[in-house]
Amino acid sequence: MTIAQITLHQPRRLVVGAGTIAEVGAWAADAQSILVIATPITAGFVDRLKLKGRVAVFDAIPGEPDTATLNAALDTARRQKPDLIVGLGGGSVLDVAKLVAVLWNSEKTLADVAGPNRVASRSTQLVQVATTAGTGSEAGIRSLITDPEKGNKIAVESPHMIADLAILDPELTYSVPPAVTAATGVDAMAHCVEAFTNRRAHPMIDGFARMGFRLVGKYLARAVKDGTDTEAREGMMLASYYGGICLGPVNTAAGHAIAYPLGTRLGLPHGLANAIIFPYVLAFNQTVAADKTAEVAQALGLGDTLTARELLSAARGFCRNLGIEMSLAAHSAKMDDLPLYASEAHSNRRLMDNNPIDMSVEDVLGIYKAAF
Repeated sequence: MTIAQITLHQPRRLVVGAGTIAEVGAWAADAQSILVIATPITAGFVDRLKLKGRVAVFDAIPGEPDTATLNAALDTARRQKPDLIVGLGGGSVLDVAKLVAVLWNSEKTLADVAGPNRVASRSTQLVQVATTAGTGSEAGIRSLITDPEKGNKIAVESPHMIADLAILDPELTYSVPPAVTAATGVDAMAHCVEAFTNRRAHPMIDGFARMGFRLVGKYLARAVKDGTDTEAREGMMLASYYGGICLGPVNTAAGHAIAYPLGTRLGLPHGLANAIIFPYVLAFNQTVAADKTAEVAQALGLGDTLTARELLSAARGFCRNLGIEMSLAAHSAKMDDLPLYASEAHSNRRLMDNNPIDMSVEDVLGIYKAAF
């Protein structure tokens, strides 16, 4: 069998370890004008960056940033005229930072660059400092922004959005609450697993995926139990980073497609939406990805030689044991809305076409109903 060609993009420099956020200032010593993109919470870490230039902070990033958020950040950047942009936060922050870096001094709009390889260049340096272990956005070349009018995600993908410097400092995740640690950790795992069992799976990406979901199996429960467990926090940041690498050349599949309407329509945080859906798609795909699914189950301690029903039960138990509320009804979903969610998820061919087995609209609706 011919192995498909693959191109892998990673940050030009990656620094991992406790306290490494302080290295940003020395690395960026020549920067005159700096824009830090953050949330009101992560803005509290700005002093730890040790920046020397003129610093502005844009911290109005919600959990699911939309086009209005991006436009507000771009307005701030055009006033600041930065030669360095620092993303300081979780995936939403890092995604906005990428887009601001390539758009603030360009005549292009978001619509002009939506899709793959439509960003022509970037002249502003970009540092990505992760403060959660979930999306792995610091590792990748993709950004997602919600379009509130259409209720879907706009994806931009370009090598010009790769970071010049990425920082994985586990100390920045100490204060992440257990519920968020759990949900974002399962999201990181889902990136790895969906790439691993993907129609476009590649031996090289399989290696990153394996490292990622094995780290989740080893460290996620520990990180949820004790937020200051540095080894567990660092292990989860690496798992998230590996998941981010998986997204570029291979990407996710049905799990993320089915999770997206729960974010855009129901307002669930991205990690939580993926955690709720993950067990169902893992079990659904087992028939065509049996060996790889068994490898995932073993890494997570779910057991060996499981039937689809046993696998679903064990995977749901894995998530519930982390404290994740797995019922859509408990998150204010309405049964009458599920057909709309199913239609939108099924129409996301960018991801659905990656799934190892075709899913009908009825299959997707069945997952929502089972998770209700």
